[in-house]
Amino acid sequence: MKPKAHILPIIILSQFACTSSWFAGNAIVDELTLKTGLGPEIIGYVLSSVQFGFIIGTLVFGLFMIADRFSPSRVFMTCSVLAAACNFLLLSETLSEWTLLLARFGTGFFLAGIYPVGMKIAADYYQEGLGKALGYLVGALVLGTAFPYFVSGTSLGSDFTLVIIITSALAIVGGVLLWMLVPNGPFRKPSAKLSLGAGPLLFKLPSFRQAAFGYFGHMWELYAFWAFTPLALKTYCTISGAELSVPLSTGIIIALGGLSCVFGGLISLRTGSRKVAVISLLLSGLFCLLSPLLFMLPKELFLVGWSFWGMAVTADSPQFSNLVAGSVPAELKGTALTLVNCIGFAVSIFSIQLLSTLAETIPLTYLFTALALGPAIGLLGLLGKNQKNG
Repeated sequence: MKPKAHILPIIILSQFACTSSWFAGNAIVDELTLKTGLGPEIIGYVLSSVQFGFIIGTLVFGLFMIADRFSPSRVFMTCSVLAAACNFLLLSETLSEWTLLLARFGTGFFLAGIYPVGMKIAADYYQEGLGKALGYLVGALVLGTAFPYFVSGTSLGSDFTLVIIITSALAIVGGVLLWMLVPNGPFRKPSAKLSLGAGPLLFKLPSFRQAAFGYFGHMWELYAFWAFTPLALKTYCTISGAELSVPLSTGIIIALGGLSCVFGGLISLRTGSRKVAVISLLLSGLFCLLSPLLFMLPKELFLVGWSFWGMAVTADSPQFSNLVAGSVPAELKGTALTLVNCIGFAVSIFSIQLLSTLAETIPLTYLFTALALGPAIGLLGLLGKNQKNG
């Protein structure tokens, strides 16, 4: 049964709109620094609190099998409204350090009902060509991540409150839109009962376990790369004397990763998801190791190199989701995707905090070499035995 023509575009649009709040705090980090009195460590705090909220959220959603027991469209809509409410807290007149962290934590918690649930909805509609569909979907997530930087880098960014207002409004509209126009998919098999041990038992499946560990390596690199790209741009400007719009350049670099998700999804139709993931990990791992050399290049070549890295680091993300979804029974797809997201984002907190610590102790031009550990682990996971082609 072929889905109606509007289904995938609506899921993509809603995913973009609802995930735009993810990096809203990082896009206005300078203003938040002034309001809270925090120093440079705020970069790690702002994103890590979102990641931590997402981890706790995915634990709760996965443990109680929310996306498999209840209508995923309704879960998506409810969480989008609550994430927007938490995002609005950043506009508090008396924003303290703890209010900031609580607001970001809450946003991350409810994003757990948006990102993996959006993938679950796509999996309920597309059995054939799921890698392609997820390529578009994760591309929308990446564009949503970049969107606050674009707003901050334009004339609208002169008033940082607009970044929060726009991203919060988008989240509400996106959630309602999906709930109204995307009913439960034809391949959805709801779980009839709660099984608290279902998630951990999935790791006994070799294909699931190896795809999951590939994803964990990918996540070690991805969010730390995104979070510290503005610092890399500022460092390059300091070293070279070049002038760059840091928010706008960051937005472009992240957004190009959205395009690579789409391209990777299209390529996967011919080569399979596993090959796309392996090549992406190899390329991004090389960029990690060679990153100190990028700071020695002329401005144009530096931006081109960092942009290609931004594309390589994201292209494999939807393919890992496809591998995970294809390795478990239909009635556990939502739980599997949520669980893998949970652990993957926990891994990202460690890499973000590691870079925050290293930024104070080593030359910043060598900072990103620490991310090479992720692609190495991911490749070990993917290239292990018993991994099915997908």
